[in-house]
Amino acid sequence: MVHETWSNRAMFILAAVGSAVGLGNIWRFPYLAGENGGGAFVLVYLACVLGIGLPVLIAELIIGRRGRCSAVASARSVARESGASGGWAIVGWLGILAAVLILSYYSVIGGWLVAYVPITATGTFTGADAAAVSARFGAFLADPWVMTGAHAVFMAITVGLVAQGVRKGIEAAVRVLMPALFLLLVLLVVFAMVEGAFGEALAFLFVPDFSAITFGVVIEAIGQAFFSLSIGMGAMITYGAYLDRDTSIPASALTVAGADTLVAILAGLAIFPIVFAAGLDPSGGPGLLFQSLPFAFGQMPFGALVGTLFFLFSLFAALTSSIALLEIVVSWAEEHRGWPRAQATLIVGAISFVLGLATVLSFNRLSGFAPLGFLPGLEGKTIFDLLDLLTNNIMLPVGGILIALLAGWVMKQSVIAEEYGAGVLRGPWYLMLRYVAPVAIGLVLVFAFIA
Repeated sequence: MVHETWSNRAMFILAAVGSAVGLGNIWRFPYLAGENGGGAFVLVYLACVLGIGLPVLIAELIIGRRGRCSAVASARSVARESGASGGWAIVGWLGILAAVLILSYYSVIGGWLVAYVPITATGTFTGADAAAVSARFGAFLADPWVMTGAHAVFMAITVGLVAQGVRKGIEAAVRVLMPALFLLLVLLVVFAMVEGAFGEALAFLFVPDFSAITFGVVIEAIGQAFFSLSIGMGAMITYGAYLDRDTSIPASALTVAGADTLVAILAGLAIFPIVFAAGLDPSGGPGLLFQSLPFAFGQMPFGALVGTLFFLFSLFAALTSSIALLEIVVSWAEEHRGWPRAQATLIVGAISFVLGLATVLSFNRLSGFAPLGFLPGLEGKTIFDLLDLLTNNIMLPVGGILIALLAGWVMKQSVIAEEYGAGVLRGPWYLMLRYVAPVAIGLVLVFAFIA
């Protein structure tokens, strides 16, 4: 079948940046920076984005545009064009499975944001102490019905947008969500400059303590660069299939990587001044978003308003990523099952929603259930923990390595040159893709098993 194409390069950039910008930028990047030496982590992270994330991102877009199909068919097509086995379709199949599983629990976390917008807007956290804020979050997690409702709302919004198609749905969504996201982020940074400990945050993020750079920090930075750019699961292959021939893939990839990194840095500049002003620990871990920050907002002037804007911003970012996750699978379902887009979107969304109920229950009714607890290293890990470990620490790195091998070693260099275009940087990019990226991603994979 013939897929739609983006209206123009700007729409592709907005959609691709939206796919990359998500909770990884807002939630994961700040707490990883906090746990790994601040500026030292940021410095290594930037190097990893350029040296590892960007080469694989370009490779995904090349495979997608060359194949002009879903991730499965594109990977098979470019492999066969170069005389290799169609078995390379495993790249797409792995991405589809990862997308369904990730969307199932990503929607649950997105539901937390849906719930926290009105909770914050009504002044729930105004003047509340840390114990009260933590108790409120605990009560929310303990109620499976409320969590399921929030999960359903987030998934319904995602399904409704993707069902409309590339131009009427995805483009229309990112045309509104992405400018709103950047505007809200800038407003939050301005507020942090005025009301927060901005100087302390600048020093924390941009004055590296090189003694803090350890092997573990490097591995964390590689992982964050890789996951933040939304690579390894076929999202950029899928979006690349909608690219026209006149769009420069390297320039577009650099713009996407730059915008994604900028959002991560700005998120740090919005969050850490507030954290420091409230005397909180910057290495607060995942609880930074739903416990530390609501407490901080509750102690500041206009905290309810700013907190509401922050959770709206986070919700918009989560939606642009969930749209991409759903589109990966819908593109395949349209192409291989022959389903109309609305039907495909509804079926895939329903499957992910039902799977997400296991994540909902992992925080309450099944919080003490560790399915693989009898295995070393998996003691106490809930269904949600195992899904996160399987997708982020195993499936995405494996997918990234396969993409690097497919584009770097299987596809003919003449095909690569045709899609990449002219440019003095093609040689260095190709070397990074063939040798550096697979090894670096492999280290993340190995570290996931030995950590």
